[in-house]
Amino acid sequence: MNSAPSAPVPSLVDAAYEQIRSRILDNVWPPGHRALEQEVALALGMSRTPVREALVRLQVEGLVEVIPRHGMRVLPVSPTDMGEIYEILTALECMAAERLAAQHPDEHSLAPLIQATDAMDRALLADDLDAWARADEQFHAQLVEQAGNRRLQATVLNLWDRAHRARMVTLRLRPKPVDSTREHRELVERLLAGDAEGAARVNRAHRLRASRELIQIFERYRLAQL
Repeated sequence: MNSAPSAPVPSLVDAAYEQIRSRILDNVWPPGHRALEQEVALALGMSRTPVREALVRLQVEGLVEVIPRHGMRVLPVSPTDMGEIYEILTALECMAAERLAAQHPDEHSLAPLIQATDAMDRALLADDLDAWARADEQFHAQLVEQAGNRRLQATVLNLWDRAHRARMVTLRLRPKPVDSTREHRELVERLLAGDAEGAARVNRAHRLRASRELIQIFERYRLAQL
């Protein structure tokens, strides 16, 4: 009697997921990029089974569209998408900031956020926008992680991934992020003070300003999507 086919090894699915996701977020596979399942498998040096499972996960996250018998297509991000993403990010991150401030954290517990902000300052002095962007992402990742709500964290990080490509493409089209770095420091100060309302207010203003800048770039350069 033939046994049922075994499920793909989770580590292979995870590896395929991470590699495909990385290529999408770094614009190696830009919006609109199409590839057959077999082509993706060959590019990753894997069989089609873990690739198929990884593509299903990425479709759920909104990064690709799986097209039966035609592989996958990398989904674009439009100005409307970005506006909706930032709207939700703002609400959820403000909730995270309130939760974290209510814990009355000290400098030791907020060290990752303080270190990320210091890294932003160093990156600006070195005129290294890529390093600044990495530190900025680290700051926001730590903010939602320390808030202590895993579902909130997972939702925010998924939305952050959706916005990543647009942020990286427009990074050099925006004003130098001096204001953004200052706002991060203000947020840390409100967190250290245990000021939940103030932390949410600073974060909301920060996110709204960043959203306006991004949408204005879409409009100024007549970008229909990224």
